[in-house]
Amino acid sequence: MPRRYFELSDDLHIPGRWELGVPMDEHEEKVWTWLFRRGELADIKGQLRVPLYGPGKPLDFSLAGAAVPIVHAKVAFILKKLAPADVQLIPVEVESQTESYFILNTLRVVKCINDAACEEVKYWRPEDGQPELVGEYRVVSGMRIEPSLSEGAHLFRPWGWPVALVVSEDIKNALERVGTTGTRFEDVTGPGA
Repeated sequence: MPRRYFELSDDLHIPGRWELGVPMDEHEEKVWTWLFRRGELADIKGQLRVPLYGPGKPLDFSLAGAAVPIVHAKVAFILKKLAPADVQLIPVEVESQTESYFILNTLRVVKCINDAACEEVKYWRPEDGQPELVGEYRVVSGMRIEPSLSEGAHLFRPWGWPVALVVSEDIKNALERVGTTGTRFEDVTGPGA
């Protein structure tokens, strides 16, 4: 039976929720957020911190400024247990919090988007004026992936569309079992599953 996959995103409809700013290094410089979308280990020196952009109810999963996943220690434990080769967990101090949080750096990028099954896809073209992006996705609406191309990953970013974070049904179920707050899941399993 093919594995099901879900796009994991931040539930922005939680009343009174916090809003996190862009991660900062020990010199109060913003951390380049693309470091956490490349599918590679990030070489981080020193202590990172995340400022509160808007105070409110702390969440177990949030996207900080520029869409950097910040996870509570209980989420980090699950991810490390179920997807040890797919994640790097970088300790981060979250303003006004005493509990442990981590930046989730996804170490897998998988070429798996099923263009024909998506609602809409557009690619960057030379005439778009972004030569470094030519051939990658410019738009992906109603994303669907081909599970057989997932390489058995439990957590990954789709190649060419690094803004998406995809998790297996095993991870989704484990996060729901422990009552993880802040998560929103959308099934992205293609029609062939």
